[in-house]
Amino acid sequence: MNPEDLLRELGQLATSLGPAVRPAGTDELLRSLTETARQLFGAAACSLALLSPDESELVYTVAAGQGAADVTGMRIPAAQGIAGWVVQSGQPIAITDVGSDPRFSRHAAEQTGYVPRAILAVPVETRARMLGVISLLDRDPQRPGAERDMTLLSLFADQAALALTSVEAFSDLGQVLFRAAAEAAGDGDLAAALTRVASTLPSANTSPDLAELAAAFATLARRGPAERRLALAVLRDVADYAKERPSRRH
Repeated sequence: MNPEDLLRELGQLATSLGPAVRPAGTDELLRSLTETARQLFGAAACSLALLSPDESELVYTVAAGQGAADVTGMRIPAAQGIAGWVVQSGQPIAITDVGSDPRFSRHAAEQTGYVPRAILAVPVETRARMLGVISLLDRDPQRPGAERDMTLLSLFADQAALALTSVEAFSDLGQVLFRAAAEAAGDGDLAAALTRVASTLPSANTSPDLAELAAAFATLARRGPAERRLALAVLRDVADYAKERPSRRH
C-alpha cells in the first residue's frame, strides 16, 4: 500500500477510532466527583447519567454509594423518571418524598437494589446542549435546606460538564486531523485540507472551530519564529480573558 492509500484509509477509520482516543483518567475523575459529592452531602448515593448519542436514553455512567454497582451501566428512556424530567426540562429539582411524586420511576430504582426516599438532581449541561444529570439520593436530613445544596451540586455538575466537553473536543479534533491528513495526501497542503474539512462540519459541533484553529497553526508552522511568537501571545491573552470571564448557563 502506497503512502497516499494509507492516509486515505486512515481518514476512513477516523470516525470510528476517534472517540476511542480520549485523555486518560476521565472516568476516574467522574467517579471521584460522584463520591466526593456523596460524602460532602452525607448522601446514601450519587450518580451521573449521560444522554446517549441519539439522546433517546440516559446511561448511568458512574455512581457511588448504595446500589452503585447495579446502577452503573443501566439505561433508561431519556424521558423516564425524575432524571428524565431534569434533562427534558433543564431544571434542577429537590423532592423530599419520591413515593408521592408521579415522576418517580420505582421500577428503575428497584433494579438498583436501593429505593430512595428523597432526591436532589441537577442537569449537567453546557451553553450549547444538555449532557445528562447528576442525582443525589437521601442526603443527610440534618443539613440545612435543599436550595443551598442545589447550588453546590450544580458546581459538581459544572465540573463534570467541563471534563466531558474536554474529552469530546479532544476526540473531535483527532477525527478532524485524521480526515485532513487523508485529504492532504494528494497535494500536501494540510492547512488547506483542514479548512475544507471545517467547511463540511455542522456548525453546532465544536469541530469546525477546532479545525480552523488547527489550520491556522499549520500555516504558522511554515512561517518564521516571529509570527509564531505573536500568535502565541494573542492566544495567551485570549486564554487569560476566558479564565476571568464568569461562566454563563443557558
